[in-house]
Amino acid sequence: MRNAPELLSSHRCFGGTVGFYRHHSETCDGSMRFSVFTPPQAAAGPVPVLYFLAGLTCTEENFMVKAGAQRAAAQHGLMLIAPDTSPRNTGIPGEDDEWDFGSGAGFYVDATEEPWSRHYRMYSYVVGELPLIVAAHFPADPERTGISGHSMGGHGALVCAFKNPTRYRSVSAFAPIAAPTRSPWGQKAFPRYLGVDQESWKSYDASALVALGTIEPTMLIDQGMADPYLEEQLRIDTFEQACAAAGQSLLLRRQVGYDHSYYFIASFIDDHLRHHAEVLIR
Repeated sequence: MRNAPELLSSHRCFGGTVGFYRHHSETCDGSMRFSVFTPPQAAAGPVPVLYFLAGLTCTEENFMVKAGAQRAAAQHGLMLIAPDTSPRNTGIPGEDDEWDFGSGAGFYVDATEEPWSRHYRMYSYVVGELPLIVAAHFPADPERTGISGHSMGGHGALVCAFKNPTRYRSVSAFAPIAAPTRSPWGQKAFPRYLGVDQESWKSYDASALVALGTIEPTMLIDQGMADPYLEEQLRIDTFEQACAAAGQSLLLRRQVGYDHSYYFIASFIDDHLRHHAEVLIR
């Protein structure tokens, strides 16, 4: 059995528990952190799991502290897992210099370029190592797993789902970077993580991946129409068109007046948890 993660703090919440953890990651070759909400139903046996991937600059704390997800998760009996968004303190020169690259900006890819390739392997961490740790040390049912995320994390959730169509039984996102190869954020990060060959970038672009194969569950995406990043960075229209061309089932809700913040996420998180629960709890 893998070494147990170290519990940093624990908090009673809606009859369940929020815990913050640290462990040594073999995948990222260093210390990683994640948070877990364990619902009260876990006392009776393993429960479904929803992974939530946060956005640029975030840590494992943002979703747990700001989204207000625990009440509905406790009602539905969903375990929530929120990993950090990148490795930290790796010693890579310049790692902390830019808010949208390096620390807090792992983009959920497996970097192939030096010096990032040794540590920045967030895709494999999310789909490989972290679920094994969760299955080994928490009352989770790995056969009932969903994934969601926000912004950069919404991009990560969609990519993980398309690249693993049988692993995640439910999928949703808030304001995802839906076509990162056409986004300034993606165009800044991808060549430094993945190299200059833009064909390799497509393996981490949901708008390109959907053309290679659809996934069974209907995806739920909420997008705020007052989001300052909507047109240039998120490219949700591009993704919608790609889904239509591929025959991918998509419920895209354009929310008038909402921006890119956690106020937006908190306003619709109950709908997303219900979306996942309807699939995972049967």
